[in-house]
Amino acid sequence: MNTTVLLFLALYFIAMLAVGVISMRRGGSSSMEGYYLSGRNVGPLVTAMTMQSTSMSGYMFLGAGSLGYTQGYYGFWYAAGDIGGGVVNLSVLGRRMRKLSQIMGALTSIEYLEKRYPSKWVRLIAATLSVFLLGAYVLAQFIAGGKGLELVTGLPYEVALSIAVAVILAYTLMGGYGAVAYTDLLQSFVMIIGIIWILAATLQEVGGLTAANEAIAALDPTLLSVWGKDLAFEGQWGMVLGAFLIFSIGYMGWPHVVTRHMAMRNPFHARRAGVYATLWNLIFVSAPYILGTLAILVLPDLDDPEQAIFSLAQNLLPAAAVGIVMAAIMAAIMSTADSILLQTGSIAARDIYERFINPDMGERQMVRVSQLIVLVLGVVCGIVAIFEPPAVFSIVVFTTSVLGSAFLPAYVAAVWWRKANTPGALASMIVGSAVAFFWQYLALDSVTELHPMLVGVVMSSLAMVIASLLTQASHPVPEHILRAMEETAELRPLPRSLASQQSFELAHEAMTLKTHGRQA
Repeated sequence: MNTTVLLFLALYFIAMLAVGVISMRRGGSSSMEGYYLSGRNVGPLVTAMTMQSTSMSGYMFLGAGSLGYTQGYYGFWYAAGDIGGGVVNLSVLGRRMRKLSQIMGALTSIEYLEKRYPSKWVRLIAATLSVFLLGAYVLAQFIAGGKGLELVTGLPYEVALSIAVAVILAYTLMGGYGAVAYTDLLQSFVMIIGIIWILAATLQEVGGLTAANEAIAALDPTLLSVWGKDLAFEGQWGMVLGAFLIFSIGYMGWPHVVTRHMAMRNPFHARRAGVYATLWNLIFVSAPYILGTLAILVLPDLDDPEQAIFSLAQNLLPAAAVGIVMAAIMAAIMSTADSILLQTGSIAARDIYERFINPDMGERQMVRVSQLIVLVLGVVCGIVAIFEPPAVFSIVVFTTSVLGSAFLPAYVAAVWWRKANTPGALASMIVGSAVAFFWQYLALDSVTELHPMLVGVVMSSLAMVIASLLTQASHPVPEHILRAMEETAELRPLPRSLASQQSFELAHEAMTLKTHGRQA
């Protein structure tokens, strides 16, 4: 156990806790809008960095490295989609979702869906899917954090995991979305520094990229192709397209990511945030896949491919640099874990408990319930991670495929298609999630050569279109929603008269929904 590494990690953890304390003192946990969305007062740089660091997760340092180590440059299909994912997300949803969510007074991404597609079933199904899938995603991040700290510090896995979980829970509980967003900003810069440092050291070790490619070609030339080891994916365009889509358009179906649009200070910050996101992606995204591939030369007998980047740092960098790189790895893990924890707790509290069980709660009571659920979820996922540590790559691909398939058409159609209605949204969520789940569970991708994400999104989109068109007469989109959609399309700030109408009370929401369309 190296004291220098531990010192850097300790300083990093203290910095994250300090941000949580500052956010708490600024009122981050005093109101629902403050705790869930930081008062809708987040600027473009922070929006871009919290969106990208949240999207990347521990997958980039474990799953991406593992994919590079086992499949070579095939991983670049995932990277190619990831580079443009941020700007696509912000361009398609950013400004419009920011305005529509405020007009409707939505505090969570699931509440937003119910208010756009008025039905308690939309909220119940979406919330249940989100809690289950995001809980699994939290589990993946905790496993990644435990593995990383275990390898670098020498602490037992259980102790390392407990430390990571405790720090994440502490600042998330204290400051809510504000703490999450501003720690993500710091973590995004730490991630860039760490990945560049380890990439530079690895390239120096292997004599440059050209020499490395020649050496890999001598071992197995198929690792240099985009078709995977032994050309396992050659001509399988259904798998390749799915790999590209999962991190390019998949973001638009992830509740913990789309919430970032709702928290922007100004709807027109989306364009600038898209620029920042793309610049960050260009520097960061490809590096983990390259490192995993280069690790084949540096660490030819590595037992666990998910440890490739950790092991490169340990073997090639001085102690001080290992501490910084380890902080970068923990930044990737924590920036996603905190966001998903907060989002899952918010959905469970706001969209299930308050909406269906106790709609008369006050704001401060609601915040306390959300914090309690975040705490319970974190402890439960931490315990499960100790006893059942599966592969991070598998969990991330599974959860992101199902999330994207379930929600992507619903979020996109919410702001772009006036005919998208409640039956369409319900059909889309049920069909998309079921298809993506069973496609992976039954291993149909290996039989059909079609990626679960590709099949799930296509079927989910078809369900949205067909069900919406068939039920226009029986379930028309309410007039107040159509007027709100017209306002979101305008290139102007939200009128104060509309912004002032928002209400976060749920006690009479069912009656309001019936009045506007009787679709509940």
